[in-house]
Amino acid sequence: MRIGLIGTGRIGSFHAGVLARHPEVDALVVTDTDGDRAAGVARHVGASAVGSAAEMFGAGVDAVVIASATAAHAELIGRAARAGLPAFCEKPIALDLPGTLGALREVDEAGSVLQLGFMRRFDAGYGAARAAVRAGTLGRLHSVRATTMDPAPPPAAYLPLSGGLFRDCLVHDFDMLRWVTGREVTEVYATGSDTGPAMFRAAGDVDTAAALLTLDDGTLATATATRCNGAGYDVRMELAGELDQITVGLDDRTPVTSAEPLGPAAPARPWPGFLERFAPAYEAELDAFVRVVRGELANPCDGREAWYALLIAEACEVSRRERRPVTVAEVAKAAEGAAG
Repeated sequence: MRIGLIGTGRIGSFHAGVLARHPEVDALVVTDTDGDRAAGVARHVGASAVGSAAEMFGAGVDAVVIASATAAHAELIGRAARAGLPAFCEKPIALDLPGTLGALREVDEAGSVLQLGFMRRFDAGYGAARAAVRAGTLGRLHSVRATTMDPAPPPAAYLPLSGGLFRDCLVHDFDMLRWVTGREVTEVYATGSDTGPAMFRAAGDVDTAAALLTLDDGTLATATATRCNGAGYDVRMELAGELDQITVGLDDRTPVTSAEPLGPAAPARPWPGFLERFAPAYEAELDAFVRVVRGELANPCDGREAWYALLIAEACEVSRRERRPVTVAEVAKAAEGAAG
C-alpha cells in the first residue's frame, strides 16, 4: 500500500513514523508547505518527499493522511474525495459548521471514506469505560466529569487559528461524552476565563473553560479545560452511577497530588503532553485506517462524528458569549440554514 501524508509538523511527524513502520505500508510519500521540514522527516523515516499536495495526489497513492494546518483540512478532504481516495484527517474538518457540512457533502457525493482523528476512541481506558457503561456495571449513570488540562499554553500565533478552547481542546471531551455514554448532548451552559496570559485576551479566546452539559437521558456532565496546568498533562473522565464509579486517566503518571496525609504523592514522571499520553491510541487509529483502506474493517470514526462534536463546541461558544443556556438543536438549525 502506498500512502500520502500531508503535513509534517509535530503530529504529522509522529504519523510519518507510525506509517513508515506499518507492515502493510509499502511506501510513504510526504509533503508540507515547509519543503525542508518534509524532506527532513522523509529522510528520518525512510519515506519520499514531494513539493506539494498536488504532486502527492499525482504520485499514485492509495490513501491520504491529512495532518496539515487546520485551514487546509476541508479543501484537502474534498480533493481526496474527488480523487476517490480514502482519507484520514486530524480533527477538525473545519473551524466552522457550514465548512464542516460542505466537506462532508463532498465525501457523501463521492461515496468515499473519511476517518476522523479522534484518537481517544482508541485509548484503552476510554474503551474500558465505554464497555462498563454498555454492560450496565455502573447502574444508572447520573454524573460524568471530564477534564483536559494542558501543562503550558501553545504559541501565541496558534491561538487565532485554533478556533478557541472549546473547539480545539474540549471537542475531544465532547466526542468522548457521546462515544462512552452512547447519549447525545441536548443543552449546554458554558463560561470561560481569560485572566491568564494576555495573548488569550488578544486572540479573543480563554485560557480556562467550564461547561455544564445535559444528556438526552437526563445525565449531567461537566467538562473543564485549561491551557495552564503546570503540574503536567491531565486528561480524565469520571463516570458515576448508582452502583459504581470509574475513572479514565488515573495512573501513576496522573499529575495530581493528594492533600490527604495518607494519600499518594506527586508522580515522579507526570505526563508531559498529549503525544506521550496517547501514543498507543494514535498508533491504533492509524492501524485501523490501514485496515479500513484494505477493506478489513468498517470505518470506526466517520467524518460525521466531527460534526456532532463541533456542534457541542459551537453551542458552548454561543453560551459563553451570550451568557445563557444553549440547545444543540438551536445551533444545528442555524448552521444548516447558513450552509444552504
